[in-house]
Amino acid sequence: MTETAMTKQAGKIPTQPGPREAVGGTGAVTNTVIAGAGPTLGPGERATVRLRDAGPDDPPRYAPEWLELREGADALGRSNDLLDPLRIRLANLPGKAGLVIHDLGCGTGSMGRWLAPRLDGAQHWILHDRDPYLLHFAAVASPRSAADGSRVTVETRRGDVARLTTDVLAGASLVTASALLDVLTREEIDALAAACTGAGCPALLTLSVAGRVDLTPSDPLDAEIAEAFNAHQRRDGLLGPDAINAACEAFSERGATVRLHPSPWRLGPSESALTAQWLRGWVGAAVEERPELAPRAERYLRERLAACEAGELRVVVHHSDLLALSRPTTGGES
Repeated sequence: MTETAMTKQAGKIPTQPGPREAVGGTGAVTNTVIAGAGPTLGPGERATVRLRDAGPDDPPRYAPEWLELREGADALGRSNDLLDPLRIRLANLPGKAGLVIHDLGCGTGSMGRWLAPRLDGAQHWILHDRDPYLLHFAAVASPRSAADGSRVTVETRRGDVARLTTDVLAGASLVTASALLDVLTREEIDALAAACTGAGCPALLTLSVAGRVDLTPSDPLDAEIAEAFNAHQRRDGLLGPDAINAACEAFSERGATVRLHPSPWRLGPSESALTAQWLRGWVGAAVEERPELAPRAERYLRERLAACEAGELRVVVHHSDLLALSRPTTGGES
């Protein structure tokens, strides 16, 4: 099933209550904005919800439409420079007939589609997410072969990635996640680092927001919007743009070798649909954090969207990728 076909199945999932207005007036954006997530695509579509759901029947964390829209930019942004040290570590794993890879908060499975064809050898992916619909989509659309043609298999596990333990990772070759760290608390990042280092497995954690955005042409309101958005991401104890440094510290303190590499989105005219949706979420979150910005933000958003539609806007959304090489528990090399 293609990603486009998968998103059409979203109609099977009950919609959220009506969204509230984030920026009013002409060119207004109406959506519920959650730190780290994309906005809904329009009236009647599912809103994004928080990472930790209140109950098993709650709606999913991210709208599949948003995950599909960002997948191309994510794939281009992720750092290829971290793959060689990762391949070296995986090649030196003792007594492994194949790789066992845990993908945390897998969404529709974009991380597996990007990484599995870049690694040699048989792979078994264990996909973790709270949303059973996204888990189904990820499993159906997962790659079937590795870089050398070896078989790739998958299984799904529904659960809260914040409760990951060393026992869960027993026998794991690698832990991966994409756009996850910035929607975790410091305690959850510490727990993730403890689980990975306790199991002696490396972690490749990509696309954590860095708190910096460059827009061309610039506007005097850019800095205020960015500052308010970053504050919004830090709500409720979430780390937002501070997450990447917290993760570096958490893994390093537990003896892992940590490497960082930038992984920006570079959005131009060919990414106008993604840029427009990102703008709505970015400005909407800023106004939610600082309502006094609303009158100026309405003008700002209207002009930015017009420039985007005209192919005159370019945006760099800065992210960071992290590779943590934990000390193996049973030999091997760092």
